[in-house]
Amino acid sequence: MTMSKIKQRIIGKGRGSIFTPTDFLDIGSRASVDQALSRLAGQGVIRRLTRGLYDYPKKSQRFGLLSPSADDIAKAIARKGNQILQPSPAMAANQLGLSTQVPSKPTNLTDGPTRTKTIGRQVIQFRNACSKTLVGAGQKTGAVFQALRYVGKDRIDDLVVDKLAQTLNNRDRALLSKQSKHVPAWMHPIVQQIVTQAREYGEVCQRRS
Repeated sequence: MTMSKIKQRIIGKGRGSIFTPTDFLDIGSRASVDQALSRLAGQGVIRRLTRGLYDYPKKSQRFGLLSPSADDIAKAIARKGNQILQPSPAMAANQLGLSTQVPSKPTNLTDGPTRTKTIGRQVIQFRNACSKTLVGAGQKTGAVFQALRYVGKDRIDDLVVDKLAQTLNNRDRALLSKQSKHVPAWMHPIVQQIVTQAREYGEVCQRRS
């Protein structure tokens, strides 16, 4: 019964999903969940990436089973350890379109220990960070704050403000304004510009709809 429920949930999440035993503890005991995942891996339904980490791999007719993304792996590892996760400044800038440079070794900031995890060919770094650096972790706002750090206060112009404003919805805009009191003072006027610009974009979209 436990294995059937776990399999159903995994398939429901869709291919490409990554999970750990702790994601299924509402279904059964840790021992029964471990046993079920081991059996599903043995049947080829899921793939064991490393100890305590599995995925329901995407498939390609040309390349077979595809590797999971480093971002998805990092999120699963953080979830397993009940830790928060924030992209590094370079990663955030790339995610939000301020940089075309993709970091060779993805680095995530966390409230957990500094460490490096190698999953297949993926090398993922976790670096312990202070609470101020983790403001907005797990949300679009956190990536915005990190992207601003990447650009630097002396290089932020209207183009940067405009680019970031376009990524925010109404909820993001409200959160960004609220959370900005916890970030360095030099960001405050820039965040206000981003919030104002994002509001104007939202009003334009409403008039068009």
